[in-house]
Amino acid sequence: MGKIIAVVNQKGGVGKTTTTVNLGAYLAEAGKSVLLIDLDPQANATSGLGIEHQKLEAGIYEALLGEKSLSSVIIKTSQKKYSVAPATVALAGAGIEMVSLENREFRLALLIEEVINDYDFVIIDGPPSLGLLTVNSLVAADAVLIPIQSEYYALEGLSQLLDTIKLVQDNLKPNLEIMGAVVTMFDRRNKLSGAVLDELKQYFPGKVFNSIIPRSVKLAEAPSHGLSILNYDPRSKGAKAYESLAKEVIALSKEAVPATQISNQE
Repeated sequence: MGKIIAVVNQKGGVGKTTTTVNLGAYLAEAGKSVLLIDLDPQANATSGLGIEHQKLEAGIYEALLGEKSLSSVIIKTSQKKYSVAPATVALAGAGIEMVSLENREFRLALLIEEVINDYDFVIIDGPPSLGLLTVNSLVAADAVLIPIQSEYYALEGLSQLLDTIKLVQDNLKPNLEIMGAVVTMFDRRNKLSGAVLDELKQYFPGKVFNSIIPRSVKLAEAPSHGLSILNYDPRSKGAKAYESLAKEVIALSKEAVPATQISNQE
């Protein structure tokens, strides 16, 4: 059964989607079958994998509302073993429309149950907010991966995210674990970047990935070509960093005890 990882940070611009897309690409490159679920209404992960979301007739939104099955909206990417459940513009209203639905916090988890045996990894790109879509991604996940930008305000808002994760653990998904935090946009020439990394290691002892994602023009350019960094510039420092992160995630997933299914449904 596949491992479900939610990539979450309610702070925008921290490299969340870049991390989701490229981690998925290197997991697939390592021979794992991967499904990326784009739960961000901006649909950047979808377009970053070369899919024109404006032209799609259906996506994850229709599946969440029960109008489509998850398998019917999944699209294969240009990379072998790598598929995406795309976001469309309609997803922006989902947080409000789902409020009145039955099992509203469990919608995504129940959808993933249909397809989980087809994938080694399901990676969810959560929205940059702490609303119902983010709660759905946390309830569906076995583990949370938190990208954190190495800048002055990096840890601001992190306690809010951790409070949300704890609420989900206490009320909806007791076995949700924090897989770790990954430092993004790291600049070795900048003392501040090093200071943020040190602070993060104190904040999350034993939970900071060794792989550090550098600030990189190539990483920033790749999505505009609809490509992961693996397919855009596999020799770049950013590519090597995501390759390393994928290896760490695979190793951690082997160590982890498989999570039980949703344990608490209202």
